[in-house]
Amino acid sequence: MIKHVSETPATQFLRRHDVAYSEHPYPYEAHGGTTVSARELGVPEHHVVKTLVMQDENARPLIVLMHGDCKVSTKNLARQIGCKSVAPCTPEVACRHSGYLVGGTSPFGVRKPMPVYVERSILDLEKIYINGGRRGYLVGIVPQVLSAILPLTAVDCALPEAS
Repeated sequence: MIKHVSETPATQFLRRHDVAYSEHPYPYEAHGGTTVSARELGVPEHHVVKTLVMQDENARPLIVLMHGDCKVSTKNLARQIGCKSVAPCTPEVACRHSGYLVGGTSPFGVRKPMPVYVERSILDLEKIYINGGRRGYLVGIVPQVLSAILPLTAVDCALPEAS
């Protein structure tokens, strides 16, 4: 039995753009990250996509979509997008830009328009699980729709997550 989750700005955004998605609520664990969500959903962590709010050297915000089992090489990302540096935002700043709490950040329905950079290999997956705008709630979508609904640029900046 799948529990229906109430609407979020992210799901409202997906509906407005006629994007088909599946809902995947799970018991949220603070600091559990994609390891917990992948385990709870029974899917590979590589298919769980994290939404990271970062900023360039001028404090301009941007979003990076990365595989759950990888981390972002900020040096490679900065080089590819023509910036001197890129760094993660603090949770408070990320919330101010996105409108979402860290752990519930979605690239859909954000408060401020921001460029979105996606690790190129995410677009090759059959299905991804990405935050639906609330902690403990992912949506399943085909990644090919991302470029139609987001200001998307593909990049190559993944590093394996240290185990």
